[in-house]
Amino acid sequence: MAVTEPPAVGAPSDDATAQTAATGLKRRRVGTFSNPTYVTAPPGDRTRLFVVEQGGTIRVVQRGHKRARPYLDIRDRVQSGGEQGLLSMAFAPKYRKNHRFYVYYTQHGGDIRVVEFKGRRNRARKASARTILAQDHSTYGNHNGGQLQFGPDGRLYIGLGDGGGGGDPFGSGQNLGSKLGKILRINPRGKPRIPRSNPFRGRSGANPAVYSYGLRNPWRFSFDRTTGDLYIGDVGGGRWEEIDRRPRGSASPSNFGWSAYEGREHVRDTPLGPDPPTPPIAFYPHRKGACTAVVGGYVYRGPSLPGARGRYFYGDLCSGLVWSVRIAGGKATAWRREPVVVPQLLASFGEDAAGELYAVSLAGGTVYRIAGG
Repeated sequence: MAVTEPPAVGAPSDDATAQTAATGLKRRRVGTFSNPTYVTAPPGDRTRLFVVEQGGTIRVVQRGHKRARPYLDIRDRVQSGGEQGLLSMAFAPKYRKNHRFYVYYTQHGGDIRVVEFKGRRNRARKASARTILAQDHSTYGNHNGGQLQFGPDGRLYIGLGDGGGGGDPFGSGQNLGSKLGKILRINPRGKPRIPRSNPFRGRSGANPAVYSYGLRNPWRFSFDRTTGDLYIGDVGGGRWEEIDRRPRGSASPSNFGWSAYEGREHVRDTPLGPDPPTPPIAFYPHRKGACTAVVGGYVYRGPSLPGARGRYFYGDLCSGLVWSVRIAGGKATAWRREPVVVPQLLASFGEDAAGELYAVSLAGGTVYRIAGG
């Protein structure tokens, strides 16, 4: 049956008069790109930003100026359009020494690839490509996932959607033997290995790379760079958009409920996996007759916005609205609508090396820094 209580946190509406905080946040233009999907920076690099473009290129912004030559160009390998394309990248924690970085894309035919490259200065070596993950996705409709992040343990985390369709017709979300509908965790060095600390290692029928499950399409997730907690924006299937959280050091596996649960509502009689569902910390409903899709963000830890420090920022792809919450006692509190709107499809948030926050407009092509007034 449906949860009767209203969402305690995160039921945003377009009428935000009483909810908008006078934080003085503004968006400041960094540059314009071709369908940007993500923005990030190498650890410790305070002079550069790397902007991922859906068609298969990565651009460098150095000291505020976009370099003409792409850092990486794999357009010949990428199938782009809709939810497909070059979707994100992640730099190895020791990038300065080993020069390794990782990209997530859909190749021609629709299958998903996570590939390691090496790059120095402002140019990657295309010939250095080494496949880390090859996931069959040609038989599925959408829900490609798309996020890569290195966690506080130095492992590479990979987000995969459930394969598409209305109510997880492939049964991926609660199937521990499938990589779809999951957050995976691997050690990408040398031959890809599964960490011994993985919570599903040794479970009968479970894929040992599975870290969290019961997800529909974890398009964007991140780690709090101070606490190490994991935050996931999971795109809803028709009722609720949700933000899930897994605290660092959590001993029990996390099952976020899809496709039996959406938000905190029981929506279908899908057999659950071996773990009880963990409810989201924040969620909001679909707007009737309108495009709605949550975009997970980051806990702000940068130096420039002291009033925002420690708040988790997230938004909506279609409306471009941005919200933030604080986490206290494992619960989201002090929810507020931020006075920032990202026009023409909010594809992603990102961080630079200092922890400053950025937002990406997919159709508009603009990357913005979230800054003070």
